[in-house]
Amino acid sequence: MSPRPHVALTKEVIMKAAAELANEYGTLNLPLSLLAKKLKIKPPSLYNHFDGLADLKRELTCFSLKQLYGELAGGTGGAKAGTEKVLQLSKVYLSFARGNPGLYEAALSAPGPGDQETFTVGEQIVELVREAIGPMVLNEAEAIHAVRGLRSIMHGFASLEQKGGFGCPLDLEESYTMAILAFMDGIKNKGTE
Repeated sequence: MSPRPHVALTKEVIMKAAAELANEYGTLNLPLSLLAKKLKIKPPSLYNHFDGLADLKRELTCFSLKQLYGELAGGTGGAKAGTEKVLQLSKVYLSFARGNPGLYEAALSAPGPGDQETFTVGEQIVELVREAIGPMVLNEAEAIHAVRGLRSIMHGFASLEQKGGFGCPLDLEESYTMAILAFMDGIKNKGTE
C-alpha cells in the first residue's frame, strides 16, 4: 500500500474538514482534537492557523455564511425581483439548511465585535434578500422589516424541521411555499389597507 499523498495544511483545507464535522456532529461538538484527528495531525498544529476553538468557530461562521451566500446568489437564476425570486431564494435557503445542518447552525452566529469579514458577508446576504423582495417595499425601514420577516419564516421553518417539529403527514414543501407566498402577499397588500 503506497503512502497517502501529503496535503498542505491550509486554512481552506481545515475549514472544509471543520464543515464536514460540523455537519456531522454540530458546532457545539467540534473540539480541536476531533478536527485534528480528522486531518491526521496533532492538535497543536491547528494553532498555526487559529487562536483556539473560539477563533475556529468564528472562522467557521464566516465560512458558513460565504457558502450560504454562494448558494443563494447562484440559486435564483434569471427570476425577476418579487414573489418568484423570493420563492426561489427561500427554497435554496431551506435546501442549504437541510443539506448542511452544522454549517447552517454556524451561519446563525452573530459576528463578534471587530469581525468585519463576517459582518460584510452577512450584509451581502441581507442585500440579496432585499433585492429579491424588490420594489414591493417603499423605503429602507420597510425593506429591513421585510427582510427580517422573511428570514424569520425561513429560519423558523428550517429549525422546526431539523428538530422534528412537523409530525403531521402533510407535504412540507407545500407548507413552506404557502408560508412564503402568504408573507409576500402581505407585503404586496400592505399599502392597500
